[in-house]
Amino acid sequence: MKKIIISCCALLSFGLNSCSDSFLTVESANQLYVDEYYTTDARIFEALVASYDPLKWFDYAWGQYTHLGLVSDVMSDDVYPGGSDENDCAYLHRMFNYKALSTSVVSDLWTTFYSGVNRCNVVLENMDNVTGISDTNKALYLAEAKVLRSFYYTWLWKLWGNVPYYDVNLEYPYLHDQNTADEVYEGIVTTLEDAIDNGGLPMRTSSAWYGRVSKAMAYMLYTEAVMYQKDETRYDKALQYMEEIIDSKEYGLVADFASIWENDGEWSTESIFEINYVSTNGARSWGSPITAGGSIYPKLIGINSLSGSADYESGWGFEPVRTEAYEMYDGSDTRRDGGILNFSTYAASTGATYSGRYEDTGYFLKKYLPRNGGNAGSSGDADMNYGNNFRVYRYAETLLYAAELLVRGASGEGSAQDYLDEVRTRAGVESVTASLDNILNERRLEFVGEGKRYWDLIRFDKAASVLIPDGGYRTGTWTESKKYLPIPQSEIDAAQGTLTQNNY
Repeated sequence: MKKIIISCCALLSFGLNSCSDSFLTVESANQLYVDEYYTTDARIFEALVASYDPLKWFDYAWGQYTHLGLVSDVMSDDVYPGGSDENDCAYLHRMFNYKALSTSVVSDLWTTFYSGVNRCNVVLENMDNVTGISDTNKALYLAEAKVLRSFYYTWLWKLWGNVPYYDVNLEYPYLHDQNTADEVYEGIVTTLEDAIDNGGLPMRTSSAWYGRVSKAMAYMLYTEAVMYQKDETRYDKALQYMEEIIDSKEYGLVADFASIWENDGEWSTESIFEINYVSTNGARSWGSPITAGGSIYPKLIGINSLSGSADYESGWGFEPVRTEAYEMYDGSDTRRDGGILNFSTYAASTGATYSGRYEDTGYFLKKYLPRNGGNAGSSGDADMNYGNNFRVYRYAETLLYAAELLVRGASGEGSAQDYLDEVRTRAGVESVTASLDNILNERRLEFVGEGKRYWDLIRFDKAASVLIPDGGYRTGTWTESKKYLPIPQSEIDAAQGTLTQNNY
């Protein structure tokens, strides 16, 4: 019964009605209710572990392919949606052309992230019922739940802006007033400030706990939100956080950029936060996609009908990298061929062949391509159980945020030029002046395919001039009204008048 109760609690996010009111009020002589179950350290820790689960669902959970890197980058100028044609995952192609519909949008992410919010709230609401827990563990668990909830809300906020924000789980009929984007932002950053100040989070988690929230991860999330909001009142604090990470010496750039993306590169000294996927005993399947296991994303972006490769397995041809994204690099920049596969060069050295799909360019996102044996040992469907972790925050971004904040006038101890040079030196390219335009360009070079570029263009006020028809597949133009996607129609319908549709 414990698992059923936890599962239903996770589904009681806004607009979901999977657990009936009669179920929630039924009496039982031999089973525990949620508020009676979470009474020990071990049990509240179970709830905390459950609050991490939705992190692994965003690649595929309810029928859509919604990997955060893919969803973000198809709206940028670095990749195409790909697939078989423009009707293959039509919601991605519509987002690519800024023509999303309330009936054709990444609605599954709404469900996933509100499921995460709900699970985090379960931890926060039930902590006072726990006895025998140390003050240290209590503060730590509360901080982790607050940071995770802020992560889920940050993505809801970036994608939809004006969303319901609540810190106590909803009761039947599970309705909440719509908050403005500014209100959601304020809830995110004040919660993060509280978690950082009062939670006892370690700057870096021990290897036994890689995947749990650290103080550095909370710092990165905070800075991401502050920078996207352009909240100058918090720039000094964001820079303080970045320089604390730098000064801690707990993190650093790895020498070989290409090594970051291999199995041995997971949780390297450069990794601040990754979402863990495992292939061994990975049980995800088409019938049970939210079971623990691996990721489907490598298969999704894999090279169609690949043959003759000793390095990669074939895939479905989504997210081809644009030619101009590959060609923007200096020839000596190790990030070009360390992160992007130029198939013509690869074929010349290996004899490999493939069949291009829609929007094929001959360039592929090497960072997350399915490696041979990458799903070895899975017990579920092999296509869904690749072990590639998703790198959410890397130390390179810490350095570039610090450089940017200093250029924007924040008060700190370091040098914007030194921080930028450190990133470029690792890439094997010469120094450039630490200007905002150069830092924006450096972020593009560093993070192709990592879901950063689109949001950077918006916050640097470049989206309207860069995201325009390209004479090829992109025919739509980004405008300020495109900043927030249409709210899924299913949520509008379920909201009983409490949600107003975004003006997309």
